[in-house]
Amino acid sequence: MEKDNYIFDTYALMEIIEGNPKYTPYTNMGIIINNFIFAEFCYVLYREEYPDSDFYTDKYKKYIVSISPETIKKAMKFRKENKKKNLSIIDCIGYFMSKDLGIKFLTGDKEFENLENVEFVKK
Repeated sequence: MEKDNYIFDTYALMEIIEGNPKYTPYTNMGIIINNFIFAEFCYVLYREEYPDSDFYTDKYKKYIVSISPETIKKAMKFRKENKKKNLSIIDCIGYFMSKDLGIKFLTGDKEFENLENVEFVKK
């Protein structure tokens, strides 16, 4: 994988479409998501009745990359080991997918702020 690629979590995708200037540098990076991130992203858009939801889901669906079962297993083991942090299943999978691909996990979720392999950008 190229170093300019990132696994974007739902938080990062939403910050980009909402125009957060701190995320502007990442709009020219290689976006990678998985089906779980895409599902959460769709849900957030539809739950919030976001204008042009279908435009954004169509725009980002082309960045979906499959996840290996081994990545999912590692992510769920990590989630169990860090149960007190209340990490989401989807974020754990995205985080381990980034590790397995050798790229960074782009997020603003505070639970991931001090973890290795994370590009943490907050509002």
